[in-house]
Amino acid sequence: MTTGELTACPYPFPEVPALGLAPEYGEFRRAAGLPRLEMPYGGQAWLATRHADVKFVLADPRFSRAASVGRETPRTMPMTEQADSILAMDPPNHTRVRRVVAKAFTARNVERLRPLIEGIIDDLFARMVDGKTSGDLVEELALPMAVTAISELLGVPKDERDQFHRWAQTITTISGVGIEKIIEADTEIRAFLRRLIAERAERPTDDLLSTLLAAHDEEGRLSEDEMVSLGTALLSAGHETTALQLSNHVFTLLNQREQWQRLVDDPDLVPTAVEELLRLTPLGVVTFARIAKEDVEVGGTLVRAGECVVMQLAAANRDDSVFAHPDELDFDRESNSHVSFGHGAHHCIGAPLARLELKTALGRLVRQLPTLRLAVPAEEVMFRKGGLLRGPESLPVTW
Repeated sequence: MTTGELTACPYPFPEVPALGLAPEYGEFRRAAGLPRLEMPYGGQAWLATRHADVKFVLADPRFSRAASVGRETPRTMPMTEQADSILAMDPPNHTRVRRVVAKAFTARNVERLRPLIEGIIDDLFARMVDGKTSGDLVEELALPMAVTAISELLGVPKDERDQFHRWAQTITTISGVGIEKIIEADTEIRAFLRRLIAERAERPTDDLLSTLLAAHDEEGRLSEDEMVSLGTALLSAGHETTALQLSNHVFTLLNQREQWQRLVDDPDLVPTAVEELLRLTPLGVVTFARIAKEDVEVGGTLVRAGECVVMQLAAANRDDSVFAHPDELDFDRESNSHVSFGHGAHHCIGAPLARLELKTALGRLVRQLPTLRLAVPAEEVMFRKGGLLRGPESLPVTW
């Protein structure tokens, strides 16, 4: 068992091109115990990269998210945790808040959204290809698809959707933007949500914002701050990740032409392909820290009470003790227990909606644009830098 102080490795690791995974993750995963990281803010944390260790920490109640509130927790972002955020809650508070919207995101209820999602994608697709043979997949399909879907679900007016996207991008910045700008964006998106919720109080509808308001007014299950924070989390996480995932998946496929062609030849493989792309394609940096409430052994390392553990989900998804030939895209993989949507109490509540959007959009692309290819060399595609999430700034394609 590893204990005591270790030399910490500076984090984040040097950026790798496009959608590569920093080699340090693989080296640490294969080594004994957990490595120690020096985080950009808040000091040192242990890093979990093995599949079993990541799932253990995410599911074990001895590791707390709420313990990070009000302290300088090791983290990648300059802002500290906020107590009203569902992302910084433990059960039973987390359970209480999550339950308010959980029914909206069950597989059955999301399936009822299929006509809406298909209609959004059909409309965007028609506009993207109308009289053209090239376009930008990010700006013309991936981003507006995700923004429109979550906006329709929550009830965000059409003329204000671009603004909340800009706020969300600023909030998830980890370098290159001053803390004042991040705080300003966070303040503005919360004020935006408060105004929309006030409008629902005057004119109730059947959208999710009205559901949050009912939980606040009628049932007393949400405080006003929790209501606003939950709406902010749903808006931000509900579109950024899905838009980037679709762009990343298409970029990956177009760089492995035989895999793209396989989907063109057999579109019924798309659901399996999406799961494999979710597993293989890294989306972000390490997850939010979990703080040990007591001494706990993780992967042969004794994590002392009060110490932090961060996890890299993409590294866990390439653990060769779980996945055969883990660095390869394999649509024939029999078992795919990836952790791209997390695990345990904080498993992504919007995963069913994200899957529906990704499968529908990719299915439409392989069926209707079989000759789709990158319009520039892969190395010329510009990827976002300095944020929690990774993906192309734009994705020029032609067909």
